[in-house]
Amino acid sequence: MDPTPIIDVDPFDLPEWLGVGEVVWHADEGLRSGHLVPGRLVVEDSVLACDLLAVDEAYPVPVTDDASRLRAHQAWKHDQVLLGSYADRLVLAVPGTRFDADRVLDALARLARAVGGSPDRMAALLRIGADRRGRR
Repeated sequence: MDPTPIIDVDPFDLPEWLGVGEVVWHADEGLRSGHLVPGRLVVEDSVLACDLLAVDEAYPVPVTDDASRLRAHQAWKHDQVLLGSYADRLVLAVPGTRFDADRVLDALARLARAVGGSPDRMAALLRIGADRRGRR
């Protein structure tokens, strides 16, 4: 099975309300659930599906191709986040294999800057979730 590539999404193709409204990212599953955390960006009555993808998870198979991983790492190194389409959903692709609160907040701040907004207008509603790696 070939890894799923991330197709780049231009931040200017995203809804304008992401850069002007009070945006809340809602986690639909817990951060401990793994390398892909489904979620959604919400401003009042507007909703956009937006997941977090940790691009370095490679067991039992890599979650994405090498070119996508490289672009995610390059963006992160330059204080940006790779915005892309992955399995027909918007993702914020970040280096690593898992998420913690700091990594989520950093990714959302980078998203805010990418769409011309302020990180001060971005918030996150996180879920802890069960650790699927067998830890407590």
